[in-house]
Amino acid sequence: MDALLGTFEISVIVWISCAAGVSLVLKDRTIGIRSSELVLGATVGLLAVLPIAPVSWLAVTALSLYIINTADVSSSRRGALILLATAVPMFWSRLLFQFFAEPILRIDASLVGWILRTHRSGDIVEFADASGVLVILPACSSLANVSLAILCWVTLSQLVSHKKSAYDLFWSLMACFSVIAVNVTRISFMGLSQWHYAMFHSPWGDAVANTTILGLTIGFCMLGVRRELFPRI
Repeated sequence: MDALLGTFEISVIVWISCAAGVSLVLKDRTIGIRSSELVLGATVGLLAVLPIAPVSWLAVTALSLYIINTADVSSSRRGALILLATAVPMFWSRLLFQFFAEPILRIDASLVGWILRTHRSGDIVEFADASGVLVILPACSSLANVSLAILCWVTLSQLVSHKKSAYDLFWSLMACFSVIAVNVTRISFMGLSQWHYAMFHSPWGDAVANTTILGLTIGFCMLGVRRELFPRI
């Protein structure tokens, strides 16, 4: 039950994006399979069944790029683009974090230290009441949720066939900035005292923060594609 309520530690945005991407790809009813596609399909299937998650997402990435470059049907390309974007938070952003974890965590720590007006050393920030220190771990980084915000934008825009606009960058950045703002604010509350840390680092604190991030992310993305989305509602 805990796993179900926690969506198996995979964001709801990822689940929805996977379903949306596959459904768009399956709209392609053209007949004909090249021999090279049989080889590609067999390779992707083999990599997907291996119990190694990164290899599976590499296979999804390769297949998505192939469909984008070769598909003649618009829905197939749009679906493949969603699946390609899904691989970013599930694999590529995590790989990026392995190489740049220190500077990424320092950015979050710098923002928290600036809000609390306390001393910071690397990814360690002193509590506001000087009762201890707060260590910002990789799980607390804003990077993962930022990649989910980008995925949400790609999924919604491709689902409704959104026409590119000069305001697209604004709305997508607003979704990303809202994620960072909520995450940094929550960590800052944790850094007020030991009592605040226990409260905001609890399962209820996680639920409230994640729900807020999810709502803001979807809300800003919906506003960005409102011209195509709202007439369909």
